Amino acid sequence: MSERGVLRRRRDALEREWARWVPRSGTLGRSPAGTGVRPEVAESWARSLGSVDPGRDSAPVCDGGEVRPRWSGSPLRGPVTALADELRRIADDAGYVAAVTDESGTILWTCGGRVMRRRAERVNFAPGGRWDEHAMGTNALSLALRTGRPSTVFSAEHLVAALHGWVCYCAPIHAPGGRVLGVLDLSTTWDRSHPLAPATVRSLAAAVEAQLRAGQRHPPAAPSGVRLTCLGGEEATLDGRPLRLPPRQLEILTLLALRPDGYPPDRLRLALYGDRPVAASTFKAEVSHLRRALAGRVATRRYALTEPIACDAVDVLRALERGDVAAAVEGYRGPLLPRSEAPGVAEWRAHLEVAVREAVLASGRPEPALRYGEHAPFDAEVHEHALRTLPPDDARRGVAAGRLSTALRP
Repeated sequence: MSERGVLRRRRDALEREWARWVPRSGTLGRSPAGTGVRPEVAESWARSLGSVDPGRDSAPVCDGGEVRPRWSGSPLRGPVTALADELRRIADDAGYVAAVTDESGTILWTCGGRVMRRRAERVNFAPGGRWDEHAMGTNALSLALRTGRPSTVFSAEHLVAALHGWVCYCAPIHAPGGRVLGVLDLSTTWDRSHPLAPATVRSLAAAVEAQLRAGQRHPPAAPSGVRLTCLGGEEATLDGRPLRLPPRQLEILTLLALRPDGYPPDRLRLALYGDRPVAASTFKAEVSHLRRALAGRVATRRYALTEPIACDAVDVLRALERGDVAAAVEGYRGPLLPRSEAPGVAEWRAHLEVAVREAVLASGRPEPALRYGEHAPFDAEVHEHALRTLPPDDARRGVAAGRLSTALRP
């Protein structure tokens, strides 16, 4: 018999056991131990039926629904980012979705091909989805978190019927001290189940753990150079230390970051003050103070930065240039220097707002519109676009519909 035929027979047998032992409501009447269901699966069914409806269609969203701060502060972010290219290659080549959770079972990061990711998003196998046993019943992520050991859950071994079309392979990720920090998961459709997948996911988790150990031995160096945050807020640092810049100098730094080739003095002065009568000495003093704060990193004749700086607005523009709408929306946390009235800043602010919004509306995926909608509660067109691109059974439609209702309210 073909491998697919063997998998189908196994799936059919599990479906019969699931239908026999898992009711649509209430709790498990008798323990299915001793049947064709693995003991750890049967025990998980019995534990989770009290909190999980097997007929639910998707995973719930984590408390607060916002995972970016969790991912930014997670010890897994650095190691996973370092291995991201390999994870994407494996997921793309094999038709899998890769995911990383925190210790609570909340997904923080995913990657995979477009088709598989869209399919995964229908059950909220996406950042923000909760996959612990109490939230989503028996699945590979919840078992790996509970036992601290690698886990595989195939088809109808999942408690929730909407997951019977999947097979999931998980391995826990341990901190150097032994604590479980989360799990790494590879998931695909049941008919793509492969005997080498468990070893693959274990080796990937081991690679993440090796990165964690290396990071403990060699802590990252303090950030060097100038870093500027100017989207939705105002913050600058030099070699990791805060720069206490007044508003005018922040405006100058932002303009110079956005135009690496710099400005002739008269053009920069116009970008700062417009037609207002401001003495040349006042303008030059502001530039001199900024130069001193940056340890001389501003050229004297044509005003320009003498070293590249890290700037969130520049990162958004670069993401748009390479067509990475998701990265652009992720980095766009609000208007450029929202309190500034400098004409040059206002022009860049409008340029960024229009560029990001148009990229969102041109995207065929709902995620950019949902993310952008967080910062644009009254932009009805964006919320309508999110609804158009979300599948009919996607749980996130409620979020988009609620935002649209607010935007249309008189």
